Amino acid sequence: MPGNADAGPAPTGLMRSLVPLSAQIVLFDGFDPLDVVAPFEVLAAGSDALGGELHVELVSAEGPRAVVSGTLGLSLTATSALDPNRPGYVIVPGASGPVDGDPDEGVVTIPVLLARFADSAAAPLLQRALDNPEITVATVCGGSLTLAMAGLIDGRNAVTHTLGMDVLDATGVNAIRARVVDDGDLITSGGVTSGLDLALYLLDREFGPAIARAVEDLFEYERRGTVWHPGGRIPAAS
Repeated sequence: MPGNADAGPAPTGLMRSLVPLSAQIVLFDGFDPLDVVAPFEVLAAGSDALGGELHVELVSAEGPRAVVSGTLGLSLTATSALDPNRPGYVIVPGASGPVDGDPDEGVVTIPVLLARFADSAAAPLLQRALDNPEITVATVCGGSLTLAMAGLIDGRNAVTHTLGMDVLDATGVNAIRARVVDDGDLITSGGVTSGLDLALYLLDREFGPAIARAVEDLFEYERRGTVWHPGGRIPAAS
């Protein structure tokens, strides 16, 4: 069940209800543009390959608005409010900004941006999404840190950018070093470019390898890294 580390794989496309699936990518002030655009493009291309079966949209907790990223003031537009009742995926990006600096001196670092998002109106909506058996929550880069800071994924298996792995572990999350970590209804990915791999994995997991491969061919990109999931054998000590 959602929010449960022992949930196992989420329902596949053959097992879900016939309600059309949505992929809601959540924007917040200071988001990282590539964390958003990479999965958006991959999932949009996947939807095309499916004949429009997957609805891909940029959303925010506050509803339709222009949202300023953390990179040179680039803005993207959320076209609707995050809806934790819509079956499919909710995808949470990380933030872009300085890694180091003193917030007391007015430096708005990535941890500050993530903490603000974790303390925003998005948190209860994301909790509801995690509680919804028809939704899989996915994250790119620092998105998992946001969920962890909000106390939403205690005890779960997850990954984030390599610079944030110790922080993720300190929040009570089981930090796993892998490109993508599949923990059932929670799927997380590592650094910024892993959004490509995450989205391709979601297409493969939900709709099968032919759809994912078609998008790989279109983008001339091959997935990289390990997809980790619970189970399997443990390497022998050397």
